[in-house]
Amino acid sequence: MANVELSSLARLPSLNKLRKLELSDNIISGGLEVLAEKCPNLTYLNLSGNKIKDLSTVEALQNLKNLKSLDLFNCEITNLEDYRESIFELLQQITYLDGFDQEDNEAPDSEEEDDEDGDEDDEEEEEDEAGPPEGYEEEEEEEEDEDEDEDEDEAGSELGEGEEEVGLSYLMKEEIQDEEDDDDYVEEGEEEEEEEEEGVRGEKRKRDAEDDGEEEDD
Repeated sequence: MANVELSSLARLPSLNKLRKLELSDNIISGGLEVLAEKCPNLTYLNLSGNKIKDLSTVEALQNLKNLKSLDLFNCEITNLEDYRESIFELLQQITYLDGFDQEDNEAPDSEEEDDEDGDEDDEEEEEDEAGPPEGYEEEEEEEEDEDEDEDEDEAGSELGEGEEEVGLSYLMKEEIQDEEDDDDYVEEGEEEEEEEEEGVRGEKRKRDAEDDGEEEDD
């Protein structure tokens, strides 16, 4: 509810779970006791840029037991002498005033949304997120097994086709080689037959010559 010309918190609704409240740049000058009644679990309160002038007005925030961070920047109260020391003494539950602690260390998170309860809630949420629902892992494993089986089947079918193709080509090659071998065999056989025929002819010629010689002797 920042910068909405709010002058009173009297009509603030009950917000028991509210942890952070922005009321900056309004015209609030008092009535802060309503916050402890309506928003008892506040951890961060921003009242910067309002009309808060004295410590008695801020004293009403003592009942906000969970308040860790208070912002009064640009309020008239900041002009008081020993302003920071007085506020830390008055509101001993707070750790940060205007974004800094008593030793002038800057707040790691100016909004102070995470307190001990918040951290516990976050841890529970992280555990819930980290652990999948029961049975989910089993379903995942089953799906993975099915996918692996499908991959194996596909690989097997592809391999089978490849083997079949290789087998056909191999057989065809063998047939071609067999045909070539047959041709060689036929050619070799013909050569042998020709050699035999030539030998027979030579013997006949030799016999004819011998016969002719005998006749001449006669």
